[in-house]
Parts: sequence; structure tokens; C-alpha cells
Amino acid sequence: MIQVSNVSLRFGDRKLFEDVNIKFTPGNCYGLIGANGAGKSTFLKILSGELEPQSGNVSMGPDERLAVLKQDHFQYEENEVLETVIMGHKRLFEVMTEKNAIYMKEDFSDEDGMRAAELEGEFAEMNGWEAETDASILLQGLGIPESMHHVKMKELSGSDKVKVLLAQALFGKPDVLLLDEPTNHLDLKAIQWLEEFLINFENTVIVVSHDRHFLNKVCTHIADLDFSKIQVYVGNYDFWYESSQLAARMASEQNKKKEEKVKELQAFIARFSANASKSKQATSRKKMLEKIELDDIKPSSRRYPYVNFQIGREIGNDVLQIKDLTITEEGQTYVKDINFTMNKDDKIILLGNPLAKSALLDVLAGEREPDAGSYKWGVTTSQAYFPQDNSEFFEGTNQPTLVDWLRQYSPEDQTETFLRGFLGRMLFSGEEVKKKPSVLSGGEKVRCMLSKMMLTNANVLLLDEPTNHLDLESIQALNNGLIAFKGAMIFTSHDHQFIQTIANRVIEIKDDGSILDKQLTYDEYLEWRDAQGVAN
Repeated sequence: MIQVSNVSLRFGDRKLFEDVNIKFTPGNCYGLIGANGAGKSTFLKILSGELEPQSGNVSMGPDERLAVLKQDHFQYEENEVLETVIMGHKRLFEVMTEKNAIYMKEDFSDEDGMRAAELEGEFAEMNGWEAETDASILLQGLGIPESMHHVKMKELSGSDKVKVLLAQALFGKPDVLLLDEPTNHLDLKAIQWLEEFLINFENTVIVVSHDRHFLNKVCTHIADLDFSKIQVYVGNYDFWYESSQLAARMASEQNKKKEEKVKELQAFIARFSANASKSKQATSRKKMLEKIELDDIKPSSRRYPYVNFQIGREIGNDVLQIKDLTITEEGQTYVKDINFTMNKDDKIILLGNPLAKSALLDVLAGEREPDAGSYKWGVTTSQAYFPQDNSEFFEGTNQPTLVDWLRQYSPEDQTETFLRGFLGRMLFSGEEVKKKPSVLSGGEKVRCMLSKMMLTNANVLLLDEPTNHLDLESIQALNNGLIAFKGAMIFTSHDHQFIQTIANRVIEIKDDGSILDKQLTYDEYLEWRDAQGVAN
């Protein structure tokens, strides 16, 4: 349990938190959400004691232990992997170190023997004899094999270091667990393992993540950071989002009878309760949802961009033909002799090597030439491309404002009023449209690139990691906009929910450059692949 009482924090004139009061209780997982810059990571630092609030305090139960996912990937370079994990339980590691040092002494005294006995007792109370086994289980669950458990951290790749630091945070069953973007750099298997671990974790978890699928799987509550306050809601992210939208609709229908609103709420709660999985955490969440009353749900003050891709021309049956296409770079083969035909209703997710996926999209967008083979777009198609690296569109531009920047990509007859309105729908309102393109944040640049694409009215979209740098609100808006898109699409993403709700076809680029092509949803593809793995 962790209690937050009257916590306030300011940075200069900016108020991040004001009189925040929350109790985070055992057995629950809280998803901390808020717009980019709202202060989510800062709040975790206050909870961990790394940052002092200007007023108020944070308290825990007596003898309770808190663990935090460390962000410094180079902190333990000279430590062995297994040792680094055990260091997550500070007191246990101190006892181990002191105990081992005493036993290494050549002149072992009676006093040393008494001290060693004390340490052995404390060591046993903390399940110290199971420490190495428990640490090894965590590492293997996250995909770090036993053969790597005794190498030094400096020998690991960046993604493997992230896994070790995550295992460190999970080690020793902490009473309170703070996780800031724990799925970053994790592969699918590691994410699935972490989801199951947290679902079965009996203590308190507070997590910040942009992965909606992950939040939906693990969270029993959502802690919404907005207007310097934090409001806690029962349910996962989807329930919070849908209930806030339902509340907004109810608020706009003031004349609607209360009985009708209650029926609408009951149907909404029943739908979400019925969709709960069989896990212990989901069952608990279902019981809490059923206790919600009309006044418990409130409209969110969140602002969502308006993402709406309209097609200028109906797409024909002849969309894209790829024949014997090969792409290489600096001696590495990205794709080799691949062949496929794209149909007008296809929403294709590309999986596999990130460099290969980006190279293929670059070729299809006409940004580079293939090394061999050919591709041909149908005569009724028009393409809009979202590259993963968009810096060239903003750095060194001589356009003084966002309005001027967008004008160069718009039809000549569009007025400044139209462009301002278009930018306003993408959350650039008032004086923000006068910003210089070069000073935009990563998320603002993505919203500008999406605006540029929407102006084209293209009927085929090529998107390379479009959710990078976006906050949850913008991801949700983009997700909804692409679900509604009437054209064809090829895209890449690491967002499970984004992929599952959009894609109806999967093309995985394998390590040898060949492709695996299945007309399946993402979840169906994962099930098929797992089944094939079992069969093999």
C-alpha cells in the first residue's frame, strides 16, 4: 500500500500537481495516464522518493519495500546479470555481500561467527536461499537464457539490458512496484510473460505505458492525471476511454430521462464485464465494474485530434503488383525475390526486421530503387507516405509558421482559414499555428505529418511506425481514423491493439529476406504461429 497525501509540485510557473490525495492498495494494478508532459514520470519519481514534492507526503506501510524500473541502462556494467537482478532487493543483497565477505576471511573469529549467524537468520527470513533460482526464473521468463546469467552487463545488447533491469524491479516480490514504460524494447514473448506476471502479482503496481493492449490486460484501475489532479477509476484503459465518451454523450443529452441513462450504463458495464478474461485480476475487475453507478463516470477533459482520411477516388481492383523484388544495403539483404499482390480491401501489417520493413516502404513510396525485381501501382491508386524519420520535412525549412508549412502541401485554392481550421482539428489552436516547424516536439511533428497526408486524399496509405512519439489520446484518434479509412494500407507498428484493430492481412519479412503472407488478423496470426511452433 502507498498513500499520497496533499502532494503538490510546481516547476517555475507551471503547476504539475495540486493537493493530490490517493491510496494505492494491494492486489490492484493502476495505469497512470495523462497527456505528454502532464507529469506521469515525475509523479512516479515522487512516489519513489527520487523527487521531493513542495508540499504533502508519500507514505507506505511499516517494513514495506518499493521497487522501481531503472532507466539508466549503463549503471551496472561491471556486475554479472544474475547479481544485477538480486540487487533489486537492496537489503537481501547487502546481507549476501556481508555474509560472503565474512566467510572469505582467513582469520575467522568468534565475533565473525556470531555476526554470520545473525545474517544467516535474516537471509533465511528473506528467502535468500531461493534468490538465485527466483532471479533465474525471472530472467528466463523475459527471454534471457541461463547461459547469459553470469556474463557482465556490459556484454549485453541494449534490449537485453532492459530485460535485466525489469527483472531487477520484479525480483523479491516488492510491496509496491513502479514501472515506467516497461514494454519498451521488449519482444512479444517478453511482453506476454510480463502481462501474466502482473496479472498474478498480489501487491501494488503503478504503471505508465503508451501500450493500450498492455494496460487493458494488466490494469484493474486507471489513474487519470489531468488539470494537476489525479482521479482514479475502476477498470482498464478501454473501459475508462469508453466510459468517458459515454459520459460526454450523456452530458450533451441533458433532456434524456435518467432511467434511459441508467439502462445505457448497465448495458455498457455488462458488455465490458462479459469480455473479461478468466484471469484472477480480470474477475476482480468484473466485480468492481458491476458496482459502478451513474454518477461514478465522468466525461474526460482530454482533447483528441480529429483524424479522418478521406479518399479522393474510389480504388480499383488493381492496386499493387510486386514481382521478384530484392532490396539490399551495405551487403545485407533486406528482402529477396519477394512476390505478392495487394487487394483493394487489404490493410497489411508488416512484421519482422525493422530495417527491412522501412526499406520496403521506402521503395514502394518511390524514395529509393530496388536492387532487383519490380513493383507496379494500379492506375486508380494514389499513395501517401508516413516515413519513420520525418526530420527532413522540418529541419532547415524556410517556412516561418505551421500555416505556411502546411500550405505547401495543400491544394492552391485552400484559404488560410481552412488551413488554420485543419491545424485546429489536430490540436494546434490559437497562437500555436504560428510556431516555427523546426521547434516542434516529436508528437507535434507526427500530427503535422498526418495533416499533410490527409490533405492528399490518397486511397493508399503507407505508414512506418506512425504511433511513435504520440500520446494515448492521439494514438486512439489515429487508431479510430484508420479503422474508418476506406482505402488500402500497408503499415508497421509495435502497438498490439493498433495492429489488431486495423490489419486484416499479415506479411512477415523473415531473416533470409523471404516473406510469410497470411490473410489473418494479428491475433489469429499469433495463434497460428504458436500452433505451428508446437507442431514443429
